[in-house]
Amino acid sequence: MPVTFGVEEELLVVERRSGRPVPVGDTVVRRARRLLDGCADDLPGTAIEHEFKREQVEIGSLPCHTTAELTRQLRDLRRALATAAAESDAGVAAIATCPFKVRPTPTDDARYRRMASEFGQLSRQQLTCGQHVHVQVGSRDEGVGVIDRLPRWLPTLLALSANSPFWQGQDTDYASFRTIMWGLWPTAGPAGPFGDAAGYDAAVADMIRSGAALDDGMIYFEARLSARYPTVEIRTADVCTRLDDAVLIAALCRAMVSTAARAWTQGERPDALPPQWRRAASWRAARSGLTGGLLDPSSRTVVAARDAVNALVADVRDALEDTGDLELVTDGVDRLFRSGTGAERQRAALRGSGSLGAVVTDAVRRTDGLRCKLVAGPTRKPPT
Repeated sequence: MPVTFGVEEELLVVERRSGRPVPVGDTVVRRARRLLDGCADDLPGTAIEHEFKREQVEIGSLPCHTTAELTRQLRDLRRALATAAAESDAGVAAIATCPFKVRPTPTDDARYRRMASEFGQLSRQQLTCGQHVHVQVGSRDEGVGVIDRLPRWLPTLLALSANSPFWQGQDTDYASFRTIMWGLWPTAGPAGPFGDAAGYDAAVADMIRSGAALDDGMIYFEARLSARYPTVEIRTADVCTRLDDAVLIAALCRAMVSTAARAWTQGERPDALPPQWRRAASWRAARSGLTGGLLDPSSRTVVAARDAVNALVADVRDALEDTGDLELVTDGVDRLFRSGTGAERQRAALRGSGSLGAVVTDAVRRTDGLRCKLVAGPTRKPPT
């Protein structure tokens, strides 16, 4: 049976008519949790969480075996949020940065207050939304072996997900400006190789002792061991507006982890990709998404984006066939090259309207475009 995988998505909460962010995330979370707990679906209310800023919310699927199961869960979670937000005349937008000038509001939480105190303006200005994909691994040593073998694919994954061209009222000329802003955190971005779980734990301990992280929850490596689950967590991608794109990214992540785990089991050495190359590759992907060249990890030269994506799919093809996801991925890749990434769609919305508000409201419509009433079912008893 294929290893399980799951997705966490961070989303913006915005005023439905203007598209401007509104600090009602705590209210939306409470309502959405009640909706889930009163539904026949198996998703618990705790699948919806508060986020760092009150203009955000987070959803998290349960572990899934198939992309169809993951699609259903993410759809239902997005619907619950959209329904709950509508009661505040708000909507949810799966875009990775806010196009408007905004001063985000911190969520009232002791840990978040400490982060703001320790990291100053870096903490105050952050309002970014990512997609984090968890993939099951057999052990922590296997997980580290996977993490050490993922870097060749992560920039291409980022390019496919790019969905954040605007920041503080301006077009940044980047496809994923979230990557640039998130990279300001001292633990974010490329890291490793670690060798084994002991090496990984030592690196995390160094980060915490240095003050670069308050705890292991602030280890923002591109890929990390989950502190709560037996998974590798890939944190590279922007949140995707289209649900189909989010599932495409998740399917690729599972195939990447399975392929890397197989290489680790067989004793294959990780690529010797120096940190400066990895940073350059991530920067190129963030800069242009699929509209420019990407760095090829084999030749370490710039190649056409389509060639880089084809190479990624070819590398993980066996794993995609094992899970039955090859057609979903190839169709999804073709769709992105045909219709554009989220960043391209946002820019097209601005060209068509001249309004950043229209960019956001278009994203709201596409985030909950399949919205319908959740099916009421028996009220659950709280766990004992």
